[in-house]
Amino acid sequence: MVPPLPRILVVDDDANLLVFLSDELKSDGFTVTTARDGLEALRRLEAQWPDLMVVDMMMPRMDGLTLARRVKQRADLPIIVLSAVDDFDAKAEALEELAEDYIVKPFHYPELRARINRVLRRVGDRVPAGRLQLDPELVLDLQRRRLVRDGEEVRLTPVESRLLYALAANLGQTVPTETLLTRGWSETEAPDASYVWVTMRRLRRKLERDPDHPVYLVTIRGVGYRLNRQA
Repeated sequence: MVPPLPRILVVDDDANLLVFLSDELKSDGFTVTTARDGLEALRRLEAQWPDLMVVDMMMPRMDGLTLARRVKQRADLPIIVLSAVDDFDAKAEALEELAEDYIVKPFHYPELRARINRVLRRVGDRVPAGRLQLDPELVLDLQRRRLVRDGEEVRLTPVESRLLYALAANLGQTVPTETLLTRGWSETEAPDASYVWVTMRRLRRKLERDPDHPVYLVTIRGVGYRLNRQA
């Protein structure tokens, strides 16, 4: 089966730029949806969730930062910020709080394309649609960064949800520790495997009824981890 094309939502109030980026991205194999401001983007998201969003910072009605914050309340969707503001503090705030990357206008399209591909490779797994039921009383809702166990909602951190993305996309298969390290801490200099171990311990306390004897999040010694669904 041929995998579906990556879906990109581009949000910018410059109509000419939207047409240009839509044409270029489509020619490079992406499925593209566009919006002129944050409110229109939210309507687009109700119809279909993309794999990545490219967002201008300065827009009427709802600016890019407000839109990004609204999106992040619902899901850990990868975001690339476009901005005419070449300010280090603004970049740092956007990257730390909301975005996977930040590009200053004007920019060359090949740079944007390269960064989109890099982010998609880094994120690795398409945002799972809907919910993943591991057993009748345990449901993962990764778009909203939460799980429901025995009727109680448990929130997931962004790193926890990114690791679960990778595991859920390979349900029943072992995901190497190195892959999980890349998914969770791609921007960290010299990340250590202990980051994965610590996060897995936290996830087991959230997922498992008996964290010392896990049945859903299983360690494959010397290789990595596997997420299981119970019959």
